[in-house]
Amino acid sequence: MDSTCSLQLLFPLLSLILLLFAFPSTSEPNQFCNSGFGYGDFPCEGLSSSKLLIKGGTVVNAHEMEIADVYVEDGIIVAVRPNIKVGDDVTVLDAIGKFVMPGGIDPHTHLAMEFMGTETIDDFFSGQAAALAGGTTMHIDFVIPVNGSLTAGLESYEKKSRKSCMDYGFHMAITKWDEIVSHEMEIMVKEKGINSFKFFLAYKGSLMINDELLLQGFKKCKSLGALAMVHAENGDAVYEGQRRMKELGITGPEGHSLSRPPALEGEATARAIQLAAFVNTPLYVVHVMSIEAMEEISKARKSGLKVIGEPVVSGLVLNESWLWDPDFITAAKYVMSPPIRAAGHDRALQAALSMGILQLVGTDHCSFNSTQKALGIDDFRKIPNGVNGIEERMHVLWDTMVESGQISVTDYVRLTSAECARIFNIYPRKGAIRAGSDADIIILNPNSSFEISAKSHHSRSDTNVYEGWRGKGKVEVTISGGRIVWQNDELKVVPGSGKYIEMPPFSYLFNGIEKADAKYLSSLKAPVKRLRSAA
Repeated sequence: MDSTCSLQLLFPLLSLILLLFAFPSTSEPNQFCNSGFGYGDFPCEGLSSSKLLIKGGTVVNAHEMEIADVYVEDGIIVAVRPNIKVGDDVTVLDAIGKFVMPGGIDPHTHLAMEFMGTETIDDFFSGQAAALAGGTTMHIDFVIPVNGSLTAGLESYEKKSRKSCMDYGFHMAITKWDEIVSHEMEIMVKEKGINSFKFFLAYKGSLMINDELLLQGFKKCKSLGALAMVHAENGDAVYEGQRRMKELGITGPEGHSLSRPPALEGEATARAIQLAAFVNTPLYVVHVMSIEAMEEISKARKSGLKVIGEPVVSGLVLNESWLWDPDFITAAKYVMSPPIRAAGHDRALQAALSMGILQLVGTDHCSFNSTQKALGIDDFRKIPNGVNGIEERMHVLWDTMVESGQISVTDYVRLTSAECARIFNIYPRKGAIRAGSDADIIILNPNSSFEISAKSHHSRSDTNVYEGWRGKGKVEVTISGGRIVWQNDELKVVPGSGKYIEMPPFSYLFNGIEKADAKYLSSLKAPVKRLRSAA
């Protein structure tokens, strides 16, 4: 073949390769093979699901545990029972003396999020890679609208998520209200697999909405069977608190905490709960950070209201003392909203979690590096808000809650995986080790130790708020979609191998809503028929 013919064949081939990189599809897992991106030696053939047998481990679900084998084929759990016999073409993992559990599901993350003049350092590849190394096999990220448009926001996040390496879903934020947004909410639920919408009661001048919009959004959520979520802080009062700190000459990271005290979180939580009750729709309160907010949730649940409380790992195990560190970079890395609270709030939230007052644990992973945090070196209001946690959650929670005896191993599965799957209506596809479930599995060794450091974590950030944490209970193997992606402290993932998980509306939280509405209407004893008297 002459050189002209060779070039004629080569150019179309090169064009095709360039198109594949320019327009990747999340449904095609091999698109990034041999691209030079990724962690570990993971050739194309390694991406296809293999046959796996996890042998002799203690299989743990949310309400039961048993010693059994777990057989996986084509990314699905086929059987869970003792003494499964398999052929030579099956990879066998020895789990004797270890726990075999559903991979974690993080209900609260912000990857590749544009915020406060910058963008989070972790995107849909680095953040997810970190998650897999820490035993989390799915997360739900928040789509931020573009100029209020839900459609434009989703399109933006669909592009960002093309490099994903594990399963993910989306929540949607609502930042304005009109008929277009109302119609877009219907499209998100009925066509795009989004079943939850978040309303910010903080960040005045950007994401914050007022009570009128909140009520309209709650009503729409109820009609669609979508879960309403709130970031509960009184944004107007926070704005006043920030101004007060500025007048007092307090410009460092400690001003962040001082400007938004726990009372403002408690007030907004109570207000959101009462307005959701007025509409009669379930409510999910994200990142519960204070005793005040937790007590409002407890009171509401005792009265029969359907309120979900989500603490995050940072609020459960850290305290605000770091914000007073004389080194700005050290102090600034702990800035998040609502703030990490004073010592005592952490233990109270742990107790609430162990007693069922709070239902599941997220991270609010919204990581910025030290250079980005330095944007607010002269003004705490300009420090990008957010901390890491997507890689650390499973280990820190085990060490803090299970090792201390505050929760059981089955509770751990419920709090890190199963309850999230139930709330967002993807259980038992996710959040369970049973035949027919997705093969998202971790093997945790309770006798093995771990240590957390920015030098060894998989996030792109140069800092870590859990720096130096040492504990027991290590995820030794992570299986995502039937593939071993974390083993022997080695991560083997490539961009584009993850998939989007659609989440249907009307989860269990909506059971009985219609009956409650009917009961309310019958209780009104109105309208009263009255005779019109003559003038």
